[in-house]
Amino acid sequence: MTARAATDAPGSGARKAAVLGSPIDHSLSPVLHRAAYAELGLTDWSYDRYEVDEARLPGFLEGLDASWAGLSLTMPLKRAVIPLLDEITDTAASVEAVNTVVFTGDGRRVGDNTDIPGMIAALRERGVEKVETAAVLGAGATASSALAALAHVCAGPVTAYVRSEARAAEMRGWGERLGVQVRTADWADAAEGLRAPLAIATTPAGTTDALAGAVPDRPGTLFDVLYDPWPTALAAAWSARGGAVVGGLDLLVHQAVLQVEQMTGRTPAPLAVMRAAGERALAAG
Repeated sequence: MTARAATDAPGSGARKAAVLGSPIDHSLSPVLHRAAYAELGLTDWSYDRYEVDEARLPGFLEGLDASWAGLSLTMPLKRAVIPLLDEITDTAASVEAVNTVVFTGDGRRVGDNTDIPGMIAALRERGVEKVETAAVLGAGATASSALAALAHVCAGPVTAYVRSEARAAEMRGWGERLGVQVRTADWADAAEGLRAPLAIATTPAGTTDALAGAVPDRPGTLFDVLYDPWPTALAAAWSARGGAVVGGLDLLVHQAVLQVEQMTGRTPAPLAVMRAAGERALAAG
């Protein structure tokens, strides 16, 4: 199934949406969504951020009225929200993670995952339609979304570079579930992954800095999911070597475009306007 737009929700006038998570102070989602609302002429729509952890999530959802169109979710709520929903899309179910909740006209809560199609769209924007092999650096929640995206992009095996056998087993399990041939290797050998035609870095800030000196002379495409600070040391070294770089802001914008479209029912969402707003916010610090 696919998520349904919230435009047929009961009532009229002001509509609300927000991003939830913990910590949430530095989320760029309000900047992107508000820019979209302004461009689309949705002057009575608002988008805010709320500090919500797993313990507070059930009460927060119960307190929402019919004026709410949808929610964006970040960590640690992407899995915690699933039992609180009426249904989730196949995309969200494939990685057991929901980053988007749409409230339908009949009051149902529908969960979706726009990170996966957002990754695919960000890669396609840079001309990456298909690769023969790929590497994933890291094994957290974003790595499983990366594997789901690679199911559509990578024709051959994916090598995941991880720090423990437990993480390796998780990634192989996700590969089996998603139909991706996953090989695992020790993080100490992660520099080898940089030679793949597509390398996706899914680790926290600073983790890949030590790999910056190992970028090959003719690199392929790097997808680094971070956006602040930007560029990362690895992304900067990659660009200096002439490689193509897809950044975390690209992912954030593309997945937010899909959220705006689902929540408002207006298509297409203004991608260029949203990206420019995000760039300005990052430049302002």
